[in-house]
Amino acid sequence: MKEYEDIRDDQIRVIGDTPYKKTSSRKGKIIVIAVILAVVGTVIFFLAAGGKENTTVPPKTVDVSKEVEPALFEPEEPAMSAEMETDMLNKQYFGDSVDSLVKGFVEIKDTLINDVPLKLYIPHNAEMSLHIGRMDKNDTTVVYAAQAADVRADNGGIVGAFVLNGEPLAWGISKKGYCASINGVVTIGVAENSPLFEQATGHGGYFFRQYPLVSDGKVVENEPKGKAIRRSICDRDGEIFMIETGSKESFHDFSQALVDLGVDQAVYLVGSSAYGWAVDGEGVVHEFGEDNYYKGRRRMPKNTSYIVWRRK
Repeated sequence: MKEYEDIRDDQIRVIGDTPYKKTSSRKGKIIVIAVILAVVGTVIFFLAAGGKENTTVPPKTVDVSKEVEPALFEPEEPAMSAEMETDMLNKQYFGDSVDSLVKGFVEIKDTLINDVPLKLYIPHNAEMSLHIGRMDKNDTTVVYAAQAADVRADNGGIVGAFVLNGEPLAWGISKKGYCASINGVVTIGVAENSPLFEQATGHGGYFFRQYPLVSDGKVVENEPKGKAIRRSICDRDGEIFMIETGSKESFHDFSQALVDLGVDQAVYLVGSSAYGWAVDGEGVVHEFGEDNYYKGRRRMPKNTSYIVWRRK
Protein backbone atom coordinates (compact mmCIF):
# COMPACT_ATOMS: atom_id res chain seq x y z
CA MET A 1 0.00 0.00 0.00
CA LYS A 2 1.30 3.31 -1.09
CA GLU A 3 2.21 5.63 1.62
CA TYR A 4 1.04 9.25 1.45
CA GLU A 5 2.81 12.10 3.00
CA ASP A 6 1.07 13.99 5.71
CA ILE A 7 -0.76 17.13 4.57
CA ARG A 8 -1.79 20.19 6.36
CA ASP A 9 -5.32 21.04 7.42
CA ASP A 10 -5.75 23.58 4.60
CA GLN A 11 -4.86 21.08 1.86
CA ILE A 12 -6.93 18.42 -0.04
CA ARG A 13 -5.64 15.12 -1.16
CA VAL A 14 -7.14 13.63 -4.37
CA ILE A 15 -7.26 9.89 -4.61
CA GLY A 16 -7.41 8.42 -8.12
CA ASP A 17 -5.82 8.64 -11.54
CA THR A 18 -7.44 12.00 -12.72
CA PRO A 19 -6.71 14.91 -10.58
CA TYR A 20 -9.68 17.18 -9.67
CA LYS A 21 -9.59 20.59 -11.40
CA LYS A 22 -11.55 23.16 -9.48
CA THR A 23 -11.35 25.77 -12.27
CA SER A 24 -12.99 23.47 -14.89
CA SER A 25 -16.02 22.83 -12.68
CA ARG A 26 -16.48 26.55 -12.19
CA LYS A 27 -16.40 27.26 -15.92
CA GLY A 28 -19.06 24.60 -16.56
CA LYS A 29 -21.40 26.17 -14.07
CA ILE A 30 -20.97 29.57 -15.70
CA ILE A 31 -21.77 28.15 -19.17
CA VAL A 32 -24.94 26.40 -17.90
CA ILE A 33 -26.14 29.59 -16.22
CA ALA A 34 -25.46 31.62 -19.37
CA VAL A 35 -27.45 29.19 -21.51
CA ILE A 36 -30.37 29.29 -19.08
CA LEU A 37 -30.35 33.08 -19.04
CA ALA A 38 -30.25 33.21 -22.86
CA VAL A 39 -33.24 30.85 -23.14
CA VAL A 40 -35.22 32.80 -20.54
CA GLY A 41 -34.37 36.10 -22.28
CA THR A 42 -35.46 34.76 -25.63
CA VAL A 43 -38.80 33.58 -24.21
CA ILE A 44 -39.41 36.93 -22.53
CA PHE A 45 -38.59 38.77 -25.77
CA PHE A 46 -41.07 36.77 -27.88
CA LEU A 47 -43.76 37.07 -25.22
CA ALA A 48 -43.30 40.82 -25.15
CA ALA A 49 -43.34 41.03 -28.94
CA GLY A 50 -46.54 39.01 -29.09
CA GLY A 51 -48.22 41.33 -26.59
CA LYS A 52 -47.44 44.34 -28.80
CA GLU A 53 -48.53 42.67 -32.03
CA ASN A 54 -51.24 45.20 -32.80
CA THR A 55 -49.14 48.26 -31.98
CA THR A 56 -45.95 47.59 -33.88
CA VAL A 57 -45.43 49.42 -37.17
CA PRO A 58 -45.45 47.00 -40.11
CA PRO A 59 -42.32 46.92 -42.17
CA LYS A 60 -42.28 49.14 -45.22
CA THR A 61 -42.99 47.43 -48.52
CA VAL A 62 -40.52 47.77 -51.28
CA ASP A 63 -41.81 49.23 -54.54
CA VAL A 64 -40.27 47.09 -57.24
CA SER A 65 -42.37 48.51 -60.06
CA LYS A 66 -39.48 50.71 -61.12
CA GLU A 67 -37.21 47.69 -61.25
CA VAL A 68 -39.35 45.79 -63.78
CA GLU A 69 -37.62 45.65 -67.11
CA PRO A 70 -39.68 46.09 -70.29
CA ALA A 71 -40.81 42.80 -71.80
CA LEU A 72 -41.12 42.09 -75.49
CA PHE A 73 -44.04 39.62 -75.49
CA GLU A 74 -45.97 40.91 -72.44
CA PRO A 75 -45.45 44.67 -72.35
CA GLU A 76 -46.98 46.60 -69.45
CA GLU A 77 -50.19 48.44 -70.32
CA PRO A 78 -50.05 52.18 -69.52
CA ALA A 79 -52.25 53.25 -66.61
CA MET A 80 -55.50 54.98 -67.66
CA SER A 81 -56.32 58.44 -66.40
CA ALA A 82 -59.71 59.23 -64.82
CA GLU A 83 -60.82 60.86 -68.08
CA MET A 84 -59.85 57.77 -70.08
CA GLU A 85 -61.77 55.48 -67.71
CA THR A 86 -64.89 57.69 -67.92
CA ASP A 87 -64.70 57.75 -71.71
CA MET A 88 -64.35 53.95 -71.83
CA LEU A 89 -67.38 53.43 -69.54
CA ASN A 90 -69.48 55.83 -71.59
CA LYS A 91 -68.65 53.99 -74.79
CA GLN A 92 -69.47 50.64 -73.17
CA TYR A 93 -72.84 51.90 -71.92
CA PHE A 94 -73.94 54.29 -74.66
CA GLY A 95 -72.07 52.81 -77.61
CA ASP A 96 -69.20 54.06 -79.70
CA SER A 97 -71.43 56.18 -81.92
CA VAL A 98 -72.52 58.58 -79.18
CA ASP A 99 -70.44 60.14 -76.45
CA SER A 100 -73.15 61.20 -73.98
CA LEU A 101 -70.96 63.76 -72.24
CA VAL A 102 -70.29 65.60 -75.50
CA LYS A 103 -73.14 64.97 -77.93
CA GLY A 104 -76.17 64.73 -75.67
CA PHE A 105 -79.04 62.25 -75.93
CA VAL A 106 -82.53 61.44 -74.66
CA GLU A 107 -83.01 58.81 -71.98
CA ILE A 108 -86.19 56.82 -72.65
CA LYS A 109 -88.04 55.09 -69.82
CA ASP A 110 -91.31 53.15 -69.69
CA THR A 111 -93.55 53.06 -66.64
CA LEU A 112 -97.16 52.34 -65.67
CA ILE A 113 -99.20 54.71 -63.47
CA ASN A 114 -102.85 53.95 -62.65
CA ASP A 115 -102.96 51.48 -65.55
CA VAL A 116 -101.82 54.29 -67.85
CA PRO A 117 -98.67 53.31 -69.81
CA LEU A 118 -96.24 56.22 -69.96
CA LYS A 119 -93.04 56.77 -71.88
CA LEU A 120 -90.63 59.32 -70.45
CA TYR A 121 -88.17 61.26 -72.63
CA ILE A 122 -85.44 62.77 -70.45
CA PRO A 123 -82.95 65.03 -72.28
CA HIS A 124 -79.28 65.02 -71.24
CA ASN A 125 -76.73 67.67 -72.21
CA ALA A 126 -79.28 69.31 -74.49
CA GLU A 127 -81.00 72.71 -74.61
CA MET A 128 -84.62 73.51 -75.42
CA SER A 129 -85.77 75.89 -78.14
CA LEU A 130 -88.77 76.33 -80.45
CA HIS A 131 -89.07 75.96 -84.20
CA ILE A 132 -91.63 77.03 -86.82
CA GLY A 133 -92.18 75.08 -90.03
CA ARG A 134 -90.75 71.89 -91.41
CA MET A 135 -88.13 70.10 -89.29
CA ASP A 136 -85.02 68.69 -90.88
CA LYS A 137 -84.94 65.02 -89.95
CA ASN A 138 -81.27 64.84 -90.93
CA ASP A 139 -80.23 67.51 -88.42
CA THR A 140 -77.94 65.52 -86.12
CA THR A 141 -77.99 68.24 -83.45
CA VAL A 142 -81.65 67.47 -82.67
CA VAL A 143 -82.23 64.80 -80.00
CA TYR A 144 -85.97 65.45 -79.48
CA ALA A 145 -88.71 67.13 -81.49
CA ALA A 146 -92.48 67.27 -80.92
CA GLN A 147 -95.26 69.65 -81.88
CA ALA A 148 -95.70 72.38 -79.30
CA ALA A 149 -98.50 74.96 -79.74
CA ASP A 150 -101.79 74.43 -81.55
CA VAL A 151 -102.63 76.03 -84.89
CA ARG A 152 -105.87 77.96 -85.40
CA ALA A 153 -108.35 76.22 -87.68
CA ASP A 154 -109.69 79.49 -89.11
CA ASN A 155 -106.59 81.38 -90.18
CA GLY A 156 -103.69 78.99 -89.52
CA GLY A 157 -102.19 81.23 -86.87
CA ILE A 158 -100.56 80.07 -83.65
CA VAL A 159 -102.89 79.56 -80.68
CA GLY A 160 -101.76 81.58 -77.66
CA ALA A 161 -98.70 83.74 -77.05
CA PHE A 162 -95.58 82.60 -78.86
CA VAL A 163 -92.00 83.94 -78.85
CA LEU A 164 -89.38 82.56 -81.23
CA ASN A 165 -85.76 83.46 -80.47
CA GLY A 166 -86.83 86.77 -78.92
CA GLU A 167 -89.41 87.61 -81.59
CA PRO A 168 -93.12 87.62 -80.59
CA LEU A 169 -95.19 85.87 -83.26
CA ALA A 170 -98.53 85.56 -81.46
CA TRP A 171 -100.37 86.97 -78.45
CA GLY A 172 -103.26 85.61 -76.40
CA ILE A 173 -104.11 83.68 -73.24
CA SER A 174 -106.78 81.26 -74.44
CA LYS A 175 -104.68 78.55 -72.78
CA LYS A 176 -103.20 79.40 -69.39
CA GLY A 177 -100.39 76.87 -69.38
CA TYR A 178 -97.00 78.14 -70.53
CA CYS A 179 -93.44 76.97 -71.14
CA ALA A 180 -90.45 79.27 -71.49
CA SER A 181 -86.77 78.75 -72.24
CA ILE A 182 -84.58 81.76 -71.43
CA ASN A 183 -80.79 81.54 -71.35
CA GLY A 184 -81.05 77.76 -71.20
CA VAL A 185 -83.41 77.71 -68.21
CA VAL A 186 -86.78 76.02 -68.81
CA THR A 187 -89.79 77.16 -66.77
CA ILE A 188 -93.24 75.54 -66.81
CA GLY A 189 -96.28 77.01 -65.11
CA VAL A 190 -99.90 78.17 -65.17
CA ALA A 191 -100.89 81.86 -65.22
CA GLU A 192 -102.96 84.28 -67.27
CA ASN A 193 -100.13 86.78 -67.34
CA SER A 194 -96.50 85.78 -67.07
CA PRO A 195 -93.49 88.12 -67.05
CA LEU A 196 -91.59 85.37 -68.88
CA PHE A 197 -93.23 86.47 -72.14
CA GLU A 198 -91.50 89.84 -71.91
CA GLN A 199 -88.28 88.27 -70.64
CA ALA A 200 -88.18 85.86 -73.57
CA THR A 201 -88.72 88.80 -75.91
CA GLY A 202 -85.95 90.85 -74.35
CA HIS A 203 -83.37 88.06 -73.98
CA GLY A 204 -83.69 86.13 -77.23
CA GLY A 205 -85.70 83.38 -75.53
CA TYR A 206 -88.68 81.16 -76.33
CA PHE A 207 -92.25 81.06 -75.02
CA PHE A 208 -95.47 79.22 -75.92
CA ARG A 209 -98.85 78.44 -74.37
CA GLN A 210 -100.79 75.18 -74.14
CA TYR A 211 -103.37 73.42 -71.99
CA PRO A 212 -102.30 73.34 -68.32
CA LEU A 213 -102.25 69.82 -66.90
CA VAL A 214 -100.60 70.03 -63.47
CA SER A 215 -100.06 73.09 -61.30
CA ASP A 216 -98.10 72.83 -58.04
CA GLY A 217 -98.66 69.09 -57.92
CA LYS A 218 -102.45 69.29 -58.46
CA VAL A 219 -104.64 68.23 -61.38
CA VAL A 220 -105.88 71.00 -63.65
CA GLU A 221 -109.18 70.20 -65.37
CA ASN A 222 -109.67 71.00 -69.06
CA GLU A 223 -112.82 71.26 -71.17
CA PRO A 224 -112.08 68.65 -73.89
CA LYS A 225 -113.43 65.29 -72.69
CA GLY A 226 -112.40 62.98 -75.51
CA LYS A 227 -109.54 60.47 -75.49
CA ALA A 228 -106.35 60.49 -77.51
CA ILE A 229 -102.63 59.84 -77.26
CA ARG A 230 -101.44 62.54 -74.87
CA ARG A 231 -98.10 64.29 -74.59
CA SER A 232 -96.72 66.90 -72.21
CA ILE A 233 -93.60 68.63 -70.95
CA CYS A 234 -93.13 68.29 -67.19
CA ASP A 235 -91.16 69.62 -64.26
CA ARG A 236 -90.51 67.22 -61.39
CA ASP A 237 -88.25 68.60 -58.66
CA GLY A 238 -86.47 70.74 -61.23
CA GLU A 239 -86.00 67.91 -63.74
CA ILE A 240 -87.51 68.71 -67.14
CA PHE A 241 -88.73 65.88 -69.35
CA MET A 242 -91.43 64.95 -71.84
CA ILE A 243 -94.09 62.24 -71.49
CA GLU A 244 -96.26 60.35 -73.94
CA THR A 245 -99.08 57.90 -73.18
CA GLY A 246 -99.05 54.44 -74.71
CA SER A 247 -102.84 54.41 -74.94
CA LYS A 248 -105.62 56.90 -75.60
CA GLU A 249 -106.46 58.79 -72.41
CA SER A 250 -108.66 61.68 -71.29
CA PHE A 251 -107.11 64.90 -70.10
CA HIS A 252 -108.19 64.14 -66.53
CA ASP A 253 -106.72 60.62 -66.41
CA PHE A 254 -103.52 61.86 -68.01
CA SER A 255 -103.18 64.72 -65.52
CA GLN A 256 -103.90 62.39 -62.60
CA ALA A 257 -101.22 59.97 -63.79
CA LEU A 258 -98.72 62.83 -63.94
CA VAL A 259 -99.60 63.91 -60.40
CA ASP A 260 -99.20 60.35 -59.12
CA LEU A 261 -95.84 60.23 -60.90
CA GLY A 262 -94.74 63.17 -58.73
CA VAL A 263 -94.86 65.89 -61.40
CA ASP A 264 -95.04 69.44 -60.02
CA GLN A 265 -95.85 71.36 -63.21
CA ALA A 266 -96.98 70.17 -66.63
CA VAL A 267 -98.40 71.66 -69.83
CA TYR A 268 -99.69 69.91 -72.89
CA LEU A 269 -97.92 69.18 -76.16
CA VAL A 270 -99.85 68.36 -79.33
CA GLY A 271 -100.81 64.70 -79.07
CA SER A 272 -102.83 62.28 -81.19
CA SER A 273 -100.96 61.47 -84.43
CA ALA A 274 -98.66 64.51 -84.35
CA TYR A 275 -95.21 63.47 -85.51
CA GLY A 276 -91.93 63.67 -83.61
CA TRP A 277 -88.82 61.72 -82.68
CA ALA A 278 -86.17 61.18 -80.01
CA VAL A 279 -82.53 60.03 -80.20
CA ASP A 280 -81.36 57.69 -77.45
CA GLY A 281 -77.89 57.17 -75.99
CA GLU A 282 -76.90 54.73 -78.72
CA GLY A 283 -77.89 57.10 -81.49
CA VAL A 284 -81.08 55.17 -82.34
CA VAL A 285 -83.95 57.36 -83.58
CA HIS A 286 -87.35 56.62 -81.99
CA GLU A 287 -90.27 58.06 -83.99
CA PHE A 288 -93.79 58.63 -82.71
CA GLY A 289 -97.00 59.80 -84.36
CA GLU A 290 -97.47 59.76 -88.11
CA ASP A 291 -95.13 61.50 -90.51
CA ASN A 292 -97.95 62.70 -92.76
CA TYR A 293 -95.93 65.62 -94.08
CA TYR A 294 -93.21 63.44 -95.50
CA LYS A 295 -95.63 60.82 -96.78
CA GLY A 296 -97.47 63.48 -98.78
CA ARG A 297 -100.82 62.59 -97.26
CA ARG A 298 -101.54 66.18 -96.29
CA ARG A 299 -99.92 69.56 -96.21
CA MET A 300 -98.70 70.75 -92.82
CA PRO A 301 -99.73 74.30 -91.81
CA LYS A 302 -96.88 76.78 -92.23
CA ASN A 303 -97.16 77.81 -88.57
CA THR A 304 -96.74 74.30 -87.21
CA SER A 305 -94.49 74.73 -84.18
CA TYR A 306 -92.11 72.31 -82.53
CA ILE A 307 -90.40 72.05 -79.18
CA VAL A 308 -86.83 71.05 -79.97
CA TRP A 309 -83.99 69.81 -77.78
CA ARG A 310 -80.56 70.21 -79.37
CA ARG A 311 -77.19 68.91 -78.26
CA LYS A 312 -75.17 71.56 -76.47
